[in-house]
Amino acid sequence: MTQENIRATEKLLEFIKPSVTAFHATAEIGKILEANGFVKLSEAAEWNLTEGGKYYVTRNNSSVIAFAIPENAAKSFMITASHTDSPTYKLKNETETEAFGKYVKLNVESYGGGINSTWLDKPLSIAGRVIVRENGKIVTKLITIDRDLVLIPNVAPHQSRTVNNGQVYNNAVDMMPLLCAKAQKGALKQLVADEAGCAVEDILCSDLYLYNRTHQSIWGIDNEFFSTPRIDNLQCAYTTLEGFLDAVNAGECKALPVYSAFDNEETGSSTKQGANSQFLFDTLTEVAKAVGTTLPKALAASFMVSADNGHAKHPNHPEFSDGLNAPHMNEGVVIKSNAAQKYTTDALSCAIFTEICKNAGVPVQQFANRSDMGGGSTLGSISNTNVALNTVDIGLAQLAMHSAYETGGTADTLYMIQAIAAFYRTVITSDGDGIYAIG
Repeated sequence: MTQENIRATEKLLEFIKPSVTAFHATAEIGKILEANGFVKLSEAAEWNLTEGGKYYVTRNNSSVIAFAIPENAAKSFMITASHTDSPTYKLKNETETEAFGKYVKLNVESYGGGINSTWLDKPLSIAGRVIVRENGKIVTKLITIDRDLVLIPNVAPHQSRTVNNGQVYNNAVDMMPLLCAKAQKGALKQLVADEAGCAVEDILCSDLYLYNRTHQSIWGIDNEFFSTPRIDNLQCAYTTLEGFLDAVNAGECKALPVYSAFDNEETGSSTKQGANSQFLFDTLTEVAKAVGTTLPKALAASFMVSADNGHAKHPNHPEFSDGLNAPHMNEGVVIKSNAAQKYTTDALSCAIFTEICKNAGVPVQQFANRSDMGGGSTLGSISNTNVALNTVDIGLAQLAMHSAYETGGTADTLYMIQAIAAFYRTVITSDGDGIYAIG
């Protein structure tokens, strides 16, 4: 593995580590954008957009859209979409509960479709947002309790004889994290208030989640693998951002570049800040107006890359993959297809994106589920219900998707950055329905 590959993945891990919730990932993206000269806009204010300007806007502090208006650019969009959330467990509003008068555990519910067993016997902590009363206003505070705080204990095989024979986990019983001894009941509220820098009585409500504190790792004989929480989908959120900034900062965008990362993909995207909201539509409408066109006309020659990781062929269970359409880690960007359009890729969008990758020297692979096995859905088709344009669903091959600790290929981080940078340097022109030129 080259030092360039390793360094790209090290930078990815540096991004993932503090991005413990969708709120934190969005905040990290905002910091990176501002360090690169992007100006934050408010949805509640008038936008004065100018040629040469670089801007970004957030919604719910958990979704973000960034865009630039290059001088003399084509009045069409090149868009990437990824997501900021990952499967975890959310603390309920009344969360502290006693266990037979001896311990205090937390009442949580699952967020997204995680692998329950991977959360057991791990160092965990709590992060999220706290809504507080401050100087007569309602204010959002991000908190990260940066220490090992809770743990979900397993049951010993001496007591649960089926633990190694396909254990079924009950979210209301088995997944309650242990916090402290009974004598410390109520201490969590004070701890959260201390992190938020406020009094307990000033906390109005909160969205708090568990996060896995297991150490990140680059490993393998040739450092060809890496493991960390939240690869799905922060690897795509980060690599599409890096590709976006590479092209924008070089001044080489021929169309209007747009970067987006949405919350709540893991629960269906049907929220005010999800891919099924009006967030992208509203933003693109404002940009189209600023450059003197209409959104329908701009979208006719626009293109979206929906980036969300895919399943690598499993070394121990190849039977779970399609025989011909099963990608491998470290072998390039994955193009995902599905006949029922759970992935929005079609022959046209596949061809266009494949040509872009070929021109960039980035290998591509194909993914499809086994025909007798269902798969997940992602951003592309969902977003297209509000913003209809040619779209390809892509990702990077990884193992143990939705585990609390996932694994990817070290070379793929740089492959995705290079592919997306080339994408943003491209302009697509349409000579009619189904006839396109790539420039």
